[in-house]
Amino acid sequence: MEIHPGAGGTESQDWALMLYRMYTRYFEKKNYKYEVIEYQNGEEAGIKNVTILIHGINVYGYLKCEKGVHRLVRISPFDSNKRRHTSFASVDVSPLFVDNDINIDINESDLKIDVYRSSGKGGQGVNTTDSAVRITHIPTKIVVTCQNERSQIKNKEIALNVLKNKLYNLELEKKEKQLKDIKGELSKIDFGSQIRSYVMHPYSLVKDNRTNTEVTDVKSVLDGDIDIFINDNLSRR
Repeated sequence: MEIHPGAGGTESQDWALMLYRMYTRYFEKKNYKYEVIEYQNGEEAGIKNVTILIHGINVYGYLKCEKGVHRLVRISPFDSNKRRHTSFASVDVSPLFVDNDINIDINESDLKIDVYRSSGKGGQGVNTTDSAVRITHIPTKIVVTCQNERSQIKNKEIALNVLKNKLYNLELEKKEKQLKDIKGELSKIDFGSQIRSYVMHPYSLVKDNRTNTEVTDVKSVLDGDIDIFINDNLSRR
C-alpha cells in the first residue's frame, strides 16, 4: 500500500498521515502483519509518502477496495482563522507476488540505483549510514525506495522485489485493459474523482461514493473501523 498527499501542502500531508494511522489500526484489528519500508515526513506536519508491506490471509482481496482518492473536509487545525478546508490523498494497492509467481526479467542497464542517508524513523544505525536505496526503472519511470533496514544490500533486495511486483502488476493491467472487463477500475487516479469522502464539518459523515454506504461516526472510521466499506464494495463487485 502506498499513500500520497494531493496538492495542498501541509493540509494534504496531514490527511495522508491520518489515513496511514487509519489503515495501521485496521491492520492491527485484523491481525495483519505489516512493515513500513518507506516513510517520508512532511515539511511541517504529516507525511509526503509512505509505503507499507502487509501480510495476511486474502489481504489484497480486501484492500484493493481502498485504491483511489480519499477526500477530507474539516476545520483546519493549521488555519488561524478556523476556516473549512478540503484535502485529498491517494491510496494505491498492489498485490505482493512470491518469486515463483513472477517471470519478469530486469536488465541492470535499465536501472538507476541511488544510495542515501535514511530520513525516516529508525534506530541510530539506520539514520547515520548511507543505507537507504532508491531504484529507478528507466523504461517505465517507476521509482521504488527502501530505507528501513540497516544493510544497504538488504534494502536493495527489498526494493528490487517491490519493483518486480510493480512491473508484474503493470503487465496484468495491460492485459486487463485489452479485455476491457474492468476498464472503470483502471482509470487513472484523478484528484477530482474521490472514492470516499470524510466530512468532519459542518456535519459528521463518511460516505463511499461507489456504494453510497454512510457512517456518521467519523472518529471510529479513522480509528480503523472500515470493514463496512470494504464488505459493501466486495458485494458490489
